[in-house]
Amino acid sequence: MAFNIYDFTSFTQSIDQGLNSVMPAFWAMITEMVIIGVAILAFYALVGLFLVYAERKVCAFMQNRVGPNRVGPYGIIQTIADLIKLLMKELVEIKKADKLLFTIAPFIVIIASFMAIAAIPFAKGLHAIDFNIGVLYVVAVSSLGVVGILIAGWSSNNKYSLIGAMRSGAQIVSYELSVGLSLITACILVGSLQLSTIVESQADGWLIFKGHIPAVIAFLIYLVASTAETNRGPFDLAEAESELTAGFHVEYSGIKFAFFFLAEYMNMFIVASIGATIFWGGWMPLHIGGWGSFNMVMDYIPPFVWYIGKTAVIIWIMMWFKWTFPRLRIDQLLTLEWKYLLPINLFNILLMAFIVLMGWHF
Repeated sequence: MAFNIYDFTSFTQSIDQGLNSVMPAFWAMITEMVIIGVAILAFYALVGLFLVYAERKVCAFMQNRVGPNRVGPYGIIQTIADLIKLLMKELVEIKKADKLLFTIAPFIVIIASFMAIAAIPFAKGLHAIDFNIGVLYVVAVSSLGVVGILIAGWSSNNKYSLIGAMRSGAQIVSYELSVGLSLITACILVGSLQLSTIVESQADGWLIFKGHIPAVIAFLIYLVASTAETNRGPFDLAEAESELTAGFHVEYSGIKFAFFFLAEYMNMFIVASIGATIFWGGWMPLHIGGWGSFNMVMDYIPPFVWYIGKTAVIIWIMMWFKWTFPRLRIDQLLTLEWKYLLPINLFNILLMAFIVLMGWHF
């Protein structure tokens, strides 16, 4: 079985050929689906646990504190201890709540993030599925999470939950526009919606450099809008603790609450991954024209390391947002989108189309 940390294509193909050689095609396909599902589950759990720990450490750094430092070296096992505590918590039944919808809601939220992560190219030849409309697919399935949030808020039979869910619905539907339009701006430059094609087109330079000012504007709008779409501070109106006592998931406990908690961090990872893939070249190394020796050194760094490094930087920026800026009011939140980001985005798309038409991009 060929394994190459710089190109996983031969590795994945050898697994496919090996399974097809020992079982019928249908069962080989089912086995491959199970392997991919287990791999994504394991990755999902590990990234979620790490991001919770990273959030606490970044928050502590911003506030001149130490953060978790008791359970394990540097407190690294603290999130595992918290997970075990959540799993042992009692699942409280809420009187007059819609039990079916109350139970289904956290699963809808977490399944939406699972579906989105399947299309992300982690390295060359390493992705679960490569749609030719990958950007549209990710935007579509990532917005399904709002359905789970609305159901959770309504089925809890709690006015705070319902207010939080309504806020979240308005917020996600609004900022989904700016996220989609900023990604379409990038796709106009590349001429494709396929994520692997978009990454490969950046072999001679990342899109944020190749696309001039419109690409930079699109990335900044994407960063702000995606932070708002994931309900993270300073846009966390849906679960404003000082106003709504936790918002849409106030009545949830135990593993159901853990699903909402984990989905928030995985959604942050997904939007950071998409931002790194579209604007920062994904797993492509940094290349500078005419710098042959520098480019050769950059090529030695494995693609997966590039992808994880870029995603980590965007995640850190999102965490920095949360622990630096005060929470907006709901009217300020919607004004920012409809009066500022959306008009700028629409003009930016026209500007990018004009630059591509004139051939002024690199």
